[in-house]
Formats: sequence, structure tokens, C-alpha cells
Amino acid sequence: QVQLVESGGGLVQAGGSLRLSCAVSGIFGSINGMGWYRQAPGKPRELVAAITNFGSTNYADSVKGRFTISRDDVKRAVYLQMNSLKPEDTAVYYCTVSRFSVGVGGWWGQGTQVTVSS
Repeated sequence: QVQLVESGGGLVQAGGSLRLSCAVSGIFGSINGMGWYRQAPGKPRELVAAITNFGSTNYADSVKGRFTISRDDVKRAVYLQMNSLKPEDTAVYYCTVSRFSVGVGGWWGQGTQVTVSS
């Protein structure tokens, strides 16, 4: 059974930091794309950050310079370090992995809530 389990969400004041983790299990073989999406109330889900198995990264313009994505292929995990958080970062954050590029098929976690207070 494939499982993606996110952790690390919570409530933080503006300017603070959080580190999201996503542990992947039940997938055999290579995983190329790993990433994080987020969805705020009343808004569509958007890509926050993605990383390939070669270590190439891609970030939404709104988080560049504040967020850092990383992965550990031995542990089968992906992380999102979020610094200088803003109220507009408030959303449910979803982990996703794919044998191809992030967002192309693949598997999703259940989401973790991040709330940034002003």
C-alpha cells in the first residue's frame, strides 16, 4: 500500500519557520519527481516546489528565496524548509511524488495545515 505521510505543519507567527517532512512507503523502483503543492481556501492547488532525482529544483515565484526543498532517497523522504513565513503562505500543503515529473500522475499525501498569523 502506497503511503505519503506529511508532518511538520502547524501554527506560526509571521516571520517564523517550519519544516515539512513527507515519508514515502510502498513504492518500489525509482521516483523521479518529488514536490509540494498547497491549497488555500477558495483557491486552486498550486505548485510550491519540486525536485528531480538529479537534484534540480523549481520554486513558485512567491516562495523563492524563502523556501528550500530537499530529498533523501535513502529514507524515501522529501522536505520543505519554510522561512520568513507570511500570512499568505497559509494553506494545506500536500506532498506528491511521481516516476515522471511532479504533477504527472503519481501519488499524493493527505495534506498538512500550515497557518501563519500576522
